[in-house]
Amino acid sequence: MKLCFFLDSLQNPLPQRIYLPFKPIQTSLQFSTEAKTLNPNLTTTSVSYSKLLSQCTASKSVGVGREIHAHMIRFGCSEDPNLRNHLINLYAKCRFFRHARKLVDESPEPDLVSWSALISGYAQNGLGKEALSAFREMHSLGVKCNEFTFPSVLKACSITKDLGLGTQVHGVALLTGFESDEFVGNTLVVMYAKCGEFGDSRRLFDAIPERNVVSWNALFSCYVQSDFHGEAMDLFQEMVLSGVGPNEYSLSSIINACTGFGDGSRGRKIHGYMIKLGYESDSFSANALVDMYAKVKSLEDAVTVFEKIEQPDIVSWNAVIAGCVLHEYHGRALKFFRQMKGSGIRPNMFTLSSALKACAGLGFKKLGRQLHSFLIKMDKESDSFVNVGLIDMYCKCEMMSNARVLFDMMPKKDMIAWNAVISGHSQNGEDIEAVSLFSEMYKEGVEFNQTTLSTVLKATASLQAIDVCEQVHALSVKTGFESDMYVINSLLDTYGKCGKVEDAARIFKECPIEDVVAFTSMITAYSQYEQGEEALKLYLQMLERENKPDSFVCSSLLNACANLSAYEQGKQIHVHILKFGFMSDAFAGNSLVNMYAKCGSIEDADRAFAEVPERGIVSWSAMIGGLAQHGHGREALNFFTQMLKDGVPPNHITLVSVLCACNHAGLVTEAKKYFESMRELFGVVPRQEHYACLIDLLGRAGKINEAMELVNTMPFQANASVWGALLGAARIHKNVELGERAAEMLLVLEPEKSGTHVLLANIYASAGMWDNVAKMRKLMKDDQVKKEPGMSWIEVKDQVHTFIVGDRNHSRSDEIYAKLDELFDLMYKAGYVPMVEMDLHDVEQSEKQRLLRYHSEKLAVAFALIATPRGAPIRVKKNLRVCVDCHTALKFISKIVSREIIVRDVNRFHHFRDGSCSCGDYW
Repeated sequence: MKLCFFLDSLQNPLPQRIYLPFKPIQTSLQFSTEAKTLNPNLTTTSVSYSKLLSQCTASKSVGVGREIHAHMIRFGCSEDPNLRNHLINLYAKCRFFRHARKLVDESPEPDLVSWSALISGYAQNGLGKEALSAFREMHSLGVKCNEFTFPSVLKACSITKDLGLGTQVHGVALLTGFESDEFVGNTLVVMYAKCGEFGDSRRLFDAIPERNVVSWNALFSCYVQSDFHGEAMDLFQEMVLSGVGPNEYSLSSIINACTGFGDGSRGRKIHGYMIKLGYESDSFSANALVDMYAKVKSLEDAVTVFEKIEQPDIVSWNAVIAGCVLHEYHGRALKFFRQMKGSGIRPNMFTLSSALKACAGLGFKKLGRQLHSFLIKMDKESDSFVNVGLIDMYCKCEMMSNARVLFDMMPKKDMIAWNAVISGHSQNGEDIEAVSLFSEMYKEGVEFNQTTLSTVLKATASLQAIDVCEQVHALSVKTGFESDMYVINSLLDTYGKCGKVEDAARIFKECPIEDVVAFTSMITAYSQYEQGEEALKLYLQMLERENKPDSFVCSSLLNACANLSAYEQGKQIHVHILKFGFMSDAFAGNSLVNMYAKCGSIEDADRAFAEVPERGIVSWSAMIGGLAQHGHGREALNFFTQMLKDGVPPNHITLVSVLCACNHAGLVTEAKKYFESMRELFGVVPRQEHYACLIDLLGRAGKINEAMELVNTMPFQANASVWGALLGAARIHKNVELGERAAEMLLVLEPEKSGTHVLLANIYASAGMWDNVAKMRKLMKDDQVKKEPGMSWIEVKDQVHTFIVGDRNHSRSDEIYAKLDELFDLMYKAGYVPMVEMDLHDVEQSEKQRLLRYHSEKLAVAFALIATPRGAPIRVKKNLRVCVDCHTALKFISKIVSREIIVRDVNRFHHFRDGSCSCGDYW
C-alpha cells in the first residue's frame, strides 16, 4: 500500500553526504581467536560472520567489528545482503553513522532491514531528526514499515515532539494492522504522552488487549518525566491491583515519582516492596532510592542505601553528594567527594556542581579554587551551568572580585548568571553594586524573574532607597510579577524598612495569599515604627487564618510589646513561644529578655536570659542594658565581668549599656575606667554615644568643668546627644550659663524639638528668673514650637489605656478623679508638698497645684488602683521624663497603697517601693 496521503510531509531533499573510505586492515589476534571459537576448522562462512557481528553489536565493540568488515572485504563476502545489514546495524548502534549510511547507499536495493537498522540506530542515540529524514527517504523508495520499523520511527517522533508526523505514522500502523503489535502499541502510548497528549495516550493504553509490565512501565514513566507524579503513583497502584507484577524498571520509576511528589511515606512502602521482590540490589532502583531519601529529608536512610551498593556508579555518588548538600551537610558532601575520587570514578559536571555548592556553604576558598582548576583542565570552564556554580561559590566565599571576573568573561550571560552575581553583591553587603547591576541587566534587555526582583528589593531595603523601591514596584506591576508571593513579601519588607508603613499595609491588604512571611514583614514594620497595637491585632488575624507563626514573628511581637510596655501581652507571646517550641531560638530568647526588661520586670528578664541556650553578644547586651535602665548599676557591671569571663567580646552597644549603668548608678570612677580602656582592651573606638554617656554622668555628678573639657577634646563635633546631656546637667545644678549655651547649640541642631525650650525654661524657673521663663514661652509661641504633651500608657486586661494631663475622656474618669482626691488627702497628711515651681504656666498657685495633680502618670496610677487586683504591680509608660513633683508623689503613693509602681520614662525605669525609688532620686 502506497502512503501517498502524507508522502509530501515525508519527502525532504537530502543533504549531500561525505563518506570516509573503508581501509582493509589485517585481522587481529582477537578476531582470529573468536573466529576459531565459532568455527574450529577456520572455514569462515556467512553464519560465522553473522554471529561475530551480532556479538560486536551487543558489546558495542566497533573496533573488532571494523576488523571483521575488513576481513569480509578481503575474502569477497562484503556484498552479501544479510552481512551488509549486520554491518549497518553494528555501525548505527555504535554511532558510526557515516559508515552505516555509506553501506545503505552502496546497496543496489536496500531492503527494509537495512533502513530499519539505520533508523533504529539514529533513534536509540537520540538523533530524532536524522531518523525521520531516513524514514522519509525510505518511503520515497516505496519501502514499507513493519513491526520493527514503526517503534523506531515513533520514538523519533517522541524525541522531536513531532505530533503531526506521529499521528500520520499511527494512521499507517492502523491501516497496515501493526497497531495491535505489542511493541508498536507501547511505542504509540509513549509517543502521544511525550507529545503532551496524555488523554490519547491513556485511551491507546486501555485499548491494548493484554497489557504486560512493559506497557505499564511505558505509560507511567512518561507521567513521571512530565512531572505528573501523583498520576504515576495511581497508575502503579492500578497495575499492581490488576495482577501485573512490577519489575526493577517499574520500581525505579515509581520511586522517582515519590521523589517528585515529596511522598517519603509511600517511597518507604515501595522500598519494602522492592526488598520483598528481590530488586534491592538493582543499580537503577538503588540509585533512585538514594535520590528519593535524600530529597524527602531522610538523609541517613539515603546514606544507608548508598553504603549497601556494592559498586556505586557516578549516579549513586552524585545522588548521595547532592543529598548532603541539600541538607547543608557540606563537610559530609566533600568527604563523599574525596571517597568517590579515591574509588577511581571520575567526577562529572553534576558532581563538581555539588562540590562547588559545598565549598560555598563552608567558605572553602582554597578547595573552590582547586575545583575551578580541575574544570579548566576538563575544558568545561566555559560551560554556562559551571560558570554560574563558580560565581555562586566565589560570592559565598566573599571573593566578589573573582566572581565578577568570571561573570564579565562570560560570552553569553543568561538570567541565572545575572541573578547569581546580583545576589552575591547583596549577600556581601554591596547593595549599591547589586542595584546598579540590575539596572545594567535591564538596559541590556535580559529577562528577569521573581528571584531577581526579590534580591534587588532586599538590597534596596538595606539602602532604604525608597525611590528605587517604587521603581522596582512599578516594574513588577508592568511585568506581571506583582502577584508573585516572593515579590509581594519583598515589597512588604522593603516598604516597611523604608518607613513607608502605609504603603506596606496597602500591599498587604491586596495580597492574594497572606502567608507567614507576609504577616512577619507587616508585623515587623508595625513594630519597628511604634505601631505595636497594630502589630498585635495583625497577629490575632494571623492566628485566625490558621497561619502558624515562626520565631521571627514572635520576636517582632515581643519587640512591639517592649515598645508598648505591654507586659501581659508579652507574657502571652512567651506562652506561644513555649507552645510552638521556639525557646531554643536565639532571636526569640533575646527578644524575651529585651521585652521583660523594657516592660519593667528585670526578674523575668533574668529568668529568660538564663534559658537562652547560646548566649551571644545580643543576649548579654540586652541584659546589661536592662539592668542599667532599672538602676541596678552594680549588677549590670557584674554581668559585664561575667560576659568577659565567658569569652564574649563586647561591641559598641554593650559598652554604651555599661556606661549607662555607671551613669544611672552615679559610678563616675568606674565609667571613666571603662571609657578610657575601650580602645585598648576591646578594640572599640569611642563614638558620640559613648562620649554622651560619660559627659552626662560627669554633668550629673557636678563635674561640669571636666564634662566641658571632654566636649572640647572630642575628635568630632558634639551632636545633640552631647549637648542634651549638658542641658540636663544644667537643669540638675541650676547652672543658667551652661543651660543657655547647651540650649543655643540644640536649637541649631534640633530646632523643631520643644524639649530644649522647656528644659531651659525649667532652669530659669528654678533660678527664679520668671522674665526669662516668659521670654521662652513667647519664643515658643512665635516660632510655633508646640510642647510635646505628656502621655502615659497602662495595660489592663490586654487593653492599653492612654492618658494625657487633665484627661477626662476615659470611661471611668469619675472614679479615677475620685481616687486621686482620696490619695492626695492621704499624701498631704503624710507630708507631701506640691512642687509648683516646676509648672511653667503663668497662673495662680492653686491652678498650678491642680495642673500638677492631674499629670498623666498620676491618672494612670489612679486608674490602675481601681482596675487591677490588690497588691499587683502597677506598670506605667511615659513619653517624657518624669517630673520632680510626680516622682515625689509616686513615692508617697507606693507607701500609702503598699504597691510597687514601675514607671518607664524616656530615660529609665523607676521602681517605687515603700516610699523610695530605685533611681535614688538620681535621674
